[in-house]
Amino acid sequence: MNEETYQYYRKRVEQSATLRRHGRVTQVIGLMIEANGPVARIGDVCLLQSPVGDVCKAEVVGFKENRILLMPLGEPRSIGPGCQVIATGQDFRVRVGTDVLGRVLDGLGEPIDEKGPLKGDVFYPTNRASPNPLLRKPIEQPLSVGVRSVDAFLTVGCGQRIGIFAGSGVGKSTLLGMMARYTKADVNVIALVGERGREVREFLERDLGADGLARSVIIVATSEQPALVRIKSAFVATSIAEFFRDRGLTVNLMMDSVTRFAMAQREVGLAVGEPPTTRGYTPSVFALLPKLLERAGNMNDGSITGFYTVLVDGDDLNEPVADSVRGILDGHIVLSRTLSNRGHFPAIDVKASLSRLMSQVAAKEHRDTAVRVRRALSLYADAEDLIRIGAYQKGVNPSIDTDIAHMDEIERFLRQDVDEMSDWIDTIDRLVSQFGGMEL
Repeated sequence: MNEETYQYYRKRVEQSATLRRHGRVTQVIGLMIEANGPVARIGDVCLLQSPVGDVCKAEVVGFKENRILLMPLGEPRSIGPGCQVIATGQDFRVRVGTDVLGRVLDGLGEPIDEKGPLKGDVFYPTNRASPNPLLRKPIEQPLSVGVRSVDAFLTVGCGQRIGIFAGSGVGKSTLLGMMARYTKADVNVIALVGERGREVREFLERDLGADGLARSVIIVATSEQPALVRIKSAFVATSIAEFFRDRGLTVNLMMDSVTRFAMAQREVGLAVGEPPTTRGYTPSVFALLPKLLERAGNMNDGSITGFYTVLVDGDDLNEPVADSVRGILDGHIVLSRTLSNRGHFPAIDVKASLSRLMSQVAAKEHRDTAVRVRRALSLYADAEDLIRIGAYQKGVNPSIDTDIAHMDEIERFLRQDVDEMSDWIDTIDRLVSQFGGMEL
């Protein structure tokens, strides 16, 4: 037996369970499965085996008196009272490796694109701790995303985490697709959490395209999947991104959407008996959000730049999830329904958006020019109603006169076709040359 074969079988023996711990299902109520035993911890994966041989994975989510509470990681077909519960003694882990590039995986990290099974024997736990804050490398370099309004006015740093806030149907997925195609990052990891099944293929073919998919990993948990699978999909995507970061690559982690992740956790929390608090969300939702979002960022070699979409109910940017996420992240991009209704794409409201790290990663001339344009947009917005009805008289306010003269030019700069890539150098040169001398 050669050394390679010996090490292979040695690893298999070390990973094998020599003692199997069993329990029995006592009742199933809605999403929750109760069982007498086995001995397990929060987060452990158990196998539920029905009398007809069906096996379903489940995760321990709580305890009630002498029983354990589990939630299925899949469809619990044929599961009922008396079914065997087998403890694995491990938390949930996802297979990682370079062969996941260009693949479409389900919420548990298994391929669904009919391109064959994943290879390799490297697994990352999905519930990894956030990096030590003292080991995080400072964010000093800009990352071009190929979208002119973002690169110019909301410059993103390599390792930054930024939210994309919008109501439904305003263009979040299309904007993510543009960023994935045009970004200068090495790898994209894209999580579609609670997405409509109809829109998954549309996103892959229309928004992402073949070139974008070739350097991306897609994790999909559609809306009909169990709540725990939708939650796991976000952590699976983050673990895969961490694998590429640990190998020194620049990674874009894109998640659509954090709101559906929070809704799934609310389902789990209510099922285990948590009290509903703000707008029905349970305390565990607000405890879990930072555990997910804080895992992105810079390390000594690689980086994860996070883009997280937030679906705001009724375009209310102060609803609980949006408010909590905005406080955790390093900036926010707000998509405006008003701009979208005008046919302005991308519908980014530059006035309401902010990159907290732009001052650290953008050159002074770039920053100064961006401030001039942002101020012009704000002044024009204040007087827009008067201008549209013809009540504003030229000469009353010289700054507004300047804004009116430049507004068409600013609008053209902010508009960008879906199939148009904006080069970083060209964007900054155009910004400075067109608006650098604008007086306000």
